[in-house]
Amino acid sequence: MCGINGFIDWGNQLGEADLKRSTNVIGHRGPDDSGHEIYRAGSATIGFGHRRLSILDLSPLGHQPMADSTGQHILVFNGEVYNFEDIRRPLEASGIAFRSHSDTEAIIYSFREKGLASLKDFIGMFAIAYYDKDKEKVYLIRDRAGVKPLYYARFGDKLLFSSELKSFHQYDFFVKNVDANAVNLFLRYGYIPAPHTIFENTFKLLPGHYLEIDLRTRTAEQHKYWDVYDYYNKPKLKMDEEEVIEETDRLLHSAFNYRMVSDVPVGVFFSGGYDSSLVAAILQADATEKIKTFTIGFNEKHFNEAPHAKKIADFLGTDHHEYYCTQKEAADILPELPFFYDEPFGDASAIPTILVSRMARRQVTVALSADAGDEIFGGYNRYGYLRKIQETFRRFPSFLSGFTSGLMRSINISAIPYVKDRPGIVNRYKMMSDVIHTKDIFQQNDILLSRYKKGQVERMVSRLDHPGTTTYFDSLSLLNNENDDFSKILALDFKTYLPDDIMVKVDRATMSVALEGREPLLDHRIIEWAAQLPIDMKIRGGEKKYILKKIAHRYIPAELLERPKMGFGIPVLIWFKDELKTLIYEYLGEEALNKNHFLDTRYVLQLRDAFLKNPSDDEASKIWLPLMFQMWWKKWMD
Repeated sequence: MCGINGFIDWGNQLGEADLKRSTNVIGHRGPDDSGHEIYRAGSATIGFGHRRLSILDLSPLGHQPMADSTGQHILVFNGEVYNFEDIRRPLEASGIAFRSHSDTEAIIYSFREKGLASLKDFIGMFAIAYYDKDKEKVYLIRDRAGVKPLYYARFGDKLLFSSELKSFHQYDFFVKNVDANAVNLFLRYGYIPAPHTIFENTFKLLPGHYLEIDLRTRTAEQHKYWDVYDYYNKPKLKMDEEEVIEETDRLLHSAFNYRMVSDVPVGVFFSGGYDSSLVAAILQADATEKIKTFTIGFNEKHFNEAPHAKKIADFLGTDHHEYYCTQKEAADILPELPFFYDEPFGDASAIPTILVSRMARRQVTVALSADAGDEIFGGYNRYGYLRKIQETFRRFPSFLSGFTSGLMRSINISAIPYVKDRPGIVNRYKMMSDVIHTKDIFQQNDILLSRYKKGQVERMVSRLDHPGTTTYFDSLSLLNNENDDFSKILALDFKTYLPDDIMVKVDRATMSVALEGREPLLDHRIIEWAAQLPIDMKIRGGEKKYILKKIAHRYIPAELLERPKMGFGIPVLIWFKDELKTLIYEYLGEEALNKNHFLDTRYVLQLRDAFLKNPSDDEASKIWLPLMFQMWWKKWMD
């Protein structure tokens, strides 16, 4: 796990000092070593920079940039290819003599011998910059699921790339023109979906894609080498339940154990939910020593998973560690978020993710995180809500939907004594009132995904979406009739929320303390297999993650695991009343708001004052994204 950075300069104006400066600003990603090399190729100057977090082959032989024996094939790499030994063996048999025991060297020779077709053999997570001198081409490559980040920007005769946007700020020609469409997307979803970033002319490389840059013609062309939709569009597998359980269990064992390949200590982020419990259970069952598990707790009981996690950790016999997050710690972390999340990012669970990363880093250098179980196997509460809504509509006269929606919205459910202290009930009620006016399940899903209603976004920003702005949210038509509506929604979540929210959150949080985060459920073999399963293997009646739960019950008693899904939220409302209240006045004051031309000062002040007058969860959620945008603006634009 590392950070990569570099440039292609056809104007031949950039040099080693520029490369070092833009690489060292992401030094937190790799404190163990740094490398910088300049190459000349005809009319272009190429810079490759690297910050190393040593995981495999801790010796200097793992130094990057790394070249093959001919010096014609050069690479910088962030991530891990876990099956590098399998890739290496036939290369050695063909006569190639390896110098190191790193996966980086296996990648270089695999590319040299087979070209980028060898990507299909890689099991792992990666962002790669590869320079092929023979072909006079540079390739930027991102892993299938988008676990590792890779940004690029083109300004005239210069092309930049990096693991994080902050590298680009080190160049005086980088123009920080904020993209109004990206601001709208951020306020709608709480993150900026790929390929967009907060800046114009700056992009995220799409997962499962590579950018081919021809140094002679100065052209850059993006190619797709993998797409989860291709597997969703295959005919669904016809297998009985026991066969599905056995094959899924086998894949899980293989994927999880691959992620234990390391020359440094490894642990597991552990919430006590089905996904993290299954990861810990399988690894502990296959291990000869106790695995380390790490949990963050909260003193606010509605958000606290720690006691439940400890019960399961005790049952599994792991070496368990827990830490309780205080309001003071949250207040201290919040101002740091804009540096690590260097474009506006609205997932509040970044705070506990950073805290659990700090706790784990004291004992391990690698931590497995059980993300993606919800997207792959159908676990989000939203899926259950959509099923109930669809069932309701089948019995509900159409002409009553508008009336009922208006009536539900007119009731202030947060003011009802018993209900106001149970945020889960309040949230479900508000979801139902928002979506009941339409029968279209995809419109309902989009409403549930949106952080604000469309009218609220239009009032909050001074510039509206440009009709040409497209994201994977517009890609449903690419899914064929092999998919029911819920399979399409799962596939869409895999393309959007997973890489652009969840993976961003975990990557920046872990890298903030030089901890490698690994995602065992995002093994592409699991993804491809699950995409071909019929939906009733994932969501059966009211049971979400059906097949995954069946497997988990092989290792952990059902009575220990079964509880309402909590997610990884934080008690924002409670903290805003106390430790974080000063931030509201600092960043959502009139003077601060007037410093940018994107948020409507008057409307945001109305939202702020509504919260201060009635500090409810609903009002707190409305000011969170403007607060995050303002904090980002002050860090990077003032």
